[in-house]
Amino acid sequence: MSSILDWTALELSAAVRAGDVTAADATDAYLRRIQAVEPKINAYLRVAEDEARAVAESVDKRRQAGETLGPLAGVPLALKDIFITEGIETTCGSKILEGWTPPYDGTHASRLRGADSVMLGKVSMDEFAMGSSNENSPHPPVRNPWNTDFVPGGSSGGSVAAVAARTALCTLGTDTGGSIRQPASLCNVVGLKPTYGRVSRHGMIAFASSLDQAGPVTRTVRDAALVLGVIAGQDEMDATTLDAPVEDYLAACDEGVAGLRIGVHRNAMELEGLDEDVRVAFTRSLEQLEELGATLVDVELPHFAHAVATYYILCTAEASSNLARYDGVRYGARVEEPSLLKMYKATREAGFGAEVKRRIMLGTFVLRASSYEEYYGRAMKVRTLIKRDYEAAFSQCDLIASPTSPVPGFRIGERIADPLSMYLSDVFTIGANLAGLPGISIPGGFSSAATPLPIGLQLVGPRLAESRLFSAAAAYEAHTTWHSRVAEI
Repeated sequence: MSSILDWTALELSAAVRAGDVTAADATDAYLRRIQAVEPKINAYLRVAEDEARAVAESVDKRRQAGETLGPLAGVPLALKDIFITEGIETTCGSKILEGWTPPYDGTHASRLRGADSVMLGKVSMDEFAMGSSNENSPHPPVRNPWNTDFVPGGSSGGSVAAVAARTALCTLGTDTGGSIRQPASLCNVVGLKPTYGRVSRHGMIAFASSLDQAGPVTRTVRDAALVLGVIAGQDEMDATTLDAPVEDYLAACDEGVAGLRIGVHRNAMELEGLDEDVRVAFTRSLEQLEELGATLVDVELPHFAHAVATYYILCTAEASSNLARYDGVRYGARVEEPSLLKMYKATREAGFGAEVKRRIMLGTFVLRASSYEEYYGRAMKVRTLIKRDYEAAFSQCDLIASPTSPVPGFRIGERIADPLSMYLSDVFTIGANLAGLPGISIPGGFSSAATPLPIGLQLVGPRLAESRLFSAAAAYEAHTTWHSRVAEI
């Protein structure tokens, strides 16, 4: 008989609703797993053991009383520390919010609780979601379960490492420039960035408001469809959410990829620094999609090369504005000083890490009156051109395929002193954020190294084409076995 840890979220929730297993037993299994492997991975910032057990017992009592349970009944999951949770410390991976316990749940936590999931705790992240390796943090770096000398990717490194290490069945991450998809690729899990506005941002601590999106991290495509169905939809607390019906994403997983036109941006495959194992895995993935009935179409994205520079101008500008609120007055840490100005300075100096300070300074510079048009204004124009590139490409194809990350992974400490090299980790993912499009990373192979590292396949779709992404991704997943491999920790 398989272990509870082997079950998907769909399987576990069905078993809990049927009474074949209790939510308490599932929760205990995951809490024991956390205790066993967490010291080697560092995925969790805090484990809410008592709260998790209490929720699990409540779910079981309601089932015994004959109540109808939600679609995530008894599913143990974890939230990136960027999501606001009532009664559980939320710090966004930063010293400046240490000690802050929110008085309410954000939309994400509220909807997940309403679906009868069991929250195990909060997982680690790059501070304020700024990073691609989970090393920009005052906490010990999260380690990749496939090789603990390597990074898990970021900023949602804790979210993906927890799923890959089987210390959570599902997690939520956030994706501003690839921070769900890139780490999902490095850890052999499924990571989805929805269309901008498909999922509320209420209760998600802001980094770059026009780019941030929450999304699921899971083991399978169907589990991602299940979780998105719970968290998606319009929210009166967030005016940027879209007034569009939430589709049956699970049903879409059965539609297949046959007849779909898959766009391939061939010029991107000549990118300097693209790992040969990634190139080989991607070529094989394209062949497998063709075997399943898809048609490959060459497309052009003329402004692809400008996406990284555009992104880092816009995201730092928005970050400098959003992070101005952290001053030691209203919430979080405070360094006491004799004057208000000195207190502001001392609190922000002590509370923010090096990468956050770097981005605040860059953002403040590009927003100066003397620099605004040359940098921020020009970046906004290029963003519009990038959106138009995608619109033109999608007039010729249904989805666009690419590698998720240019490399299978890199060692802890290898790029931390080279910010530009780190920023290029998101070269394949950033375009979808700038254009507000949905993208998914699915397991697509392994490297040829002595200790093989995962390689991800990315699919990007037009606005609100999540169902189409699930159709293609689920068909590919059913045709391959990459997702079934388990990291040995």
